[in-house]
Amino acid sequence: MSASPDHDSKSSLSRREVFAYSAAFGSSFLAAQGLLANEQGTTPVAAKNAKEPTKRYDMKKSINLWALPYPQKMTLTECFQLCKDAGFEAVEVNYALEGDLSPETSPAQIKAIGEQARKLGLEISGVCSFLFWPYAFTHEDPARRKKGTELALKMIEAARLLGSENLLCVPGSVYAPWIPDEPPVPHDVALERATAGVKAMLPAAEKNQVYINIENIFANGFLHSPQEMNQFVDSFHSKWVKVHFDTGNIMQYHFPEHWIPMLGKRIQNIHLKEYSKKVHEFNLNAFRLLLDGTTNWPAVLAALDDTGYRGYLTFEYFNPFPHWPEAIVYHTSDAMDRMLGRKG
Repeated sequence: MSASPDHDSKSSLSRREVFAYSAAFGSSFLAAQGLLANEQGTTPVAAKNAKEPTKRYDMKKSINLWALPYPQKMTLTECFQLCKDAGFEAVEVNYALEGDLSPETSPAQIKAIGEQARKLGLEISGVCSFLFWPYAFTHEDPARRKKGTELALKMIEAARLLGSENLLCVPGSVYAPWIPDEPPVPHDVALERATAGVKAMLPAAEKNQVYINIENIFANGFLHSPQEMNQFVDSFHSKWVKVHFDTGNIMQYHFPEHWIPMLGKRIQNIHLKEYSKKVHEFNLNAFRLLLDGTTNWPAVLAALDDTGYRGYLTFEYFNPFPHWPEAIVYHTSDAMDRMLGRKG
């Protein structure tokens, strides 16, 4: 009697089982167990050398402090020392409403933070802030927009005092999915308000010699293509308005290696953020540790190199480990060494 389409023999998996296992674990994993090869009637080929030849890239390793349990479990000094011990050349610090780097911090105290980092052998690759979301330039409340501008001006001064020339700027949003009750802002209104917000920063940026680096975000519904980003940045006709390109922030729909050549010399700073396209919704869990996602890193690094980029590559991650948090820092440093051709 011939075997049914679903079962070739009593000992083999049904096609339905193969599809189910493949969907859950991936075809590569199944093939490694000999299951997929057997079901398809093929013999596994000899494994190729998994070591990829890597070009040496002259870019600098940096990490954002959100990847560490600061300030809950670690002090700023402990963070700096850990990052230095792990082999980083720079750190990106975050401006908050209160704490070590905030409006309540004196200029002398801010300057001391930069000096402390350099004493340990670290540079400050840039200043970042979540405050651009609740106090967005595009917010419906004029008081929120006003406070957003005031905070942005303080951040520019903080960057200078820290010894950094980079401030990441989220120019605004049409919609923030984590605040569903907030009414969406029409695109033309968002563009008008975002433009006004960045223009208000320009005199301070020029005075302090700090770049306003516009970050691409996929969750804000704003500046969703490289063409839109270029048009927005170029509209200010100022060398102090550049791009902070985040590799992970456009991965849900796009590919960073496609954006980079189009942004070109506008790129002033980089977030080297891993993303997995296996997660098909907005979720912070889609952002992964480096090399644990679906980013085509050889193509991304080659594209950056082709533009002449030689600046900082800053790993950004929002879920520090609750136990042995230093593991993330050491893993990231090792991964970046391999990606940059420093370690074979």
